[in-house]
Amino acid sequence: MITNPSAPGPQLERKQTSPQIKKPDPGAEHEEHEHGHGVEWTELIRIAFVGLAAAAVWFRLWEPFPHISVIGIAATLIGGFPIFKEAFENIVERKMTMELSMTIALLSALAIGEFFTALVITGFVLAAEVLEGLTVGRGRRAIQSLLDFLPRTVLLRRNDQVIEVPADQVQVGETVIVKPGGHIPVDGVVLAGQSFVEQAAITGEAMPVEKASGDAVYAGTINQSGALEIAAQRLGRDTTFGRIIEAVERAEKSRAPIQKTADRLAGYLVYFALGAAILTFIITHNVRSTISVVIVAGACGIAAGTPLAILGAIGRAAHQGAIIKGGLYLEALAAVDTVLLDKTGTLTFGTPQIREVVSANGFGEQEIIAAASIAERKSEHPLAKAVVARATELAIPLVEPDEFSYTPGRGVIVSYNGDQILVGSMALLVEHGMTRGLPASSNGADGASEVYVARAGQVLGSIRIADVLRPEAKNAIAAMRQMGLRTVLLSGDTQAATSSVGRGLGVDEAVGGLLPEQKAKWVTELRSKGRNVAMVGDGINDAPALVEANVGIAMGSGTDVARESADVILIGSDLSKLVETLTVARRCRGIIMQNFVGTLVVDSVGVGMAAFGFLNPLLAAFIHVTSELTFILNSTRLLPRSSGPGQ
Repeated sequence: MITNPSAPGPQLERKQTSPQIKKPDPGAEHEEHEHGHGVEWTELIRIAFVGLAAAAVWFRLWEPFPHISVIGIAATLIGGFPIFKEAFENIVERKMTMELSMTIALLSALAIGEFFTALVITGFVLAAEVLEGLTVGRGRRAIQSLLDFLPRTVLLRRNDQVIEVPADQVQVGETVIVKPGGHIPVDGVVLAGQSFVEQAAITGEAMPVEKASGDAVYAGTINQSGALEIAAQRLGRDTTFGRIIEAVERAEKSRAPIQKTADRLAGYLVYFALGAAILTFIITHNVRSTISVVIVAGACGIAAGTPLAILGAIGRAAHQGAIIKGGLYLEALAAVDTVLLDKTGTLTFGTPQIREVVSANGFGEQEIIAAASIAERKSEHPLAKAVVARATELAIPLVEPDEFSYTPGRGVIVSYNGDQILVGSMALLVEHGMTRGLPASSNGADGASEVYVARAGQVLGSIRIADVLRPEAKNAIAAMRQMGLRTVLLSGDTQAATSSVGRGLGVDEAVGGLLPEQKAKWVTELRSKGRNVAMVGDGINDAPALVEANVGIAMGSGTDVARESADVILIGSDLSKLVETLTVARRCRGIIMQNFVGTLVVDSVGVGMAAFGFLNPLLAAFIHVTSELTFILNSTRLLPRSSGPGQ
């Protein structure tokens, strides 16, 4: 039976210019066949040989000895050679496997003259190995097919000429040209052109996304309509696509705790089968029943099905837009009961926008924004960028102030054409004696920050600025709560602003005014109370909490520090992908537990029926093979359904 479905996968290779991902070569494919991931003609010939031999024994075509079938013995030994060989290797390595118990059963069947039975059992086992190899191979191919999304050659614009070069010669900063229908080879930003890009293989988005100048694109996606010129930012294994392949490779090589449990359980079931067989023989002295007991018990369904389910789940998550860095984190995701969420950049876009302009003393929005934009023209504050953006929308000319002064925590004072302009907190205006018509403060009750504007000694009004919630955030929170997860919003923003956002999203708890180390302390305290915590963040300030959590989840648009600290990366920064990833992790755990319970039930009932004489060796072999194939096929339900675009 297949005991090691995780054969070495395609490796990632780093080069000085463009670190590319290796494509599988014919030699690698041949090696994969040798590991049981494909069907070789010798396997099919062996099965056919055993089948013909079984027919010859049944019809007694050549029986020179009255009680011994030369064809039966020879065909069983020749056809069952792979089983006997692996059983011998397991004995040398002191490992208890199903091959060993099956060898005992086959030799026992030959010893009591059950030659036809021995041949049929051998045929069942060989056919089962081929079917298992095809099933496990499908899991490998579903992941390896991702490699087809990277082109081998790339069009570049160099020195005002368009040239074609091998993909591994592209350098960061170069301009890549992708024609309609072509695969995008790099992560980068569109410089020129407009098109629709099919990026389901990377972000999981069902519909093509329109791309124009300034938009980000991912390696491995498909340019559908117009030609695009792209500035290369990340190459090869450094791309989002490369990280997906790397995560799947890591998943194939790593062993999750539940996989180790599956291997131990498989060994225990072999001991159980042999012990039950000995007990059956002692009580009944029936050799046929004893052989049936040994044959019926099987654990290959969990030994091969568990890593296949883990590989399938990580592959499916990658297709849906999340990189899980190993089976360990997939298992931890399935156990999560508390989700902590950073606010800025995670639940919001991290780009404040003007929500409302409040007039004072009869001044209109144009006058308020015009004055504020002069003051904020030189400021690097995020709120200042929102003011400048609104001025651009209103076609207000952006002019430089004559003098500029900034007071941290207060605001900006500038002069322009002899007028003094104040933009900042209410305290700044009050300090300068400007209180007439001053708009009342909301104290951040609705999550908005207020910027007051005065010019030439008069209060013009105030500008209420707030970060914009991600459109999918509320539904994602609701879905997590439906899954029974406790959701907590953690933010460095004020408690009033954090509480306002928390109420709007429907989280269970919202805590503001937290420093990075305080967020990490929150995680530590929850874990000490026995909670399984997932932390979702995007910035450097979230890194300590991401590391402390059972599972750290980073937004793909976040900082490099956050992504490196995290165990899971949401590629498109879409919170709905977090819900899908949690669902996949739970489904994976559920499928593995189904296989565990199913194997125990089938083995227990089968051994009992065989011991009492209700199963002959043939029927026992049929139950053994069909049950383990059922459990392995159950594990394939998580595999990506197609490697083609859009799936």
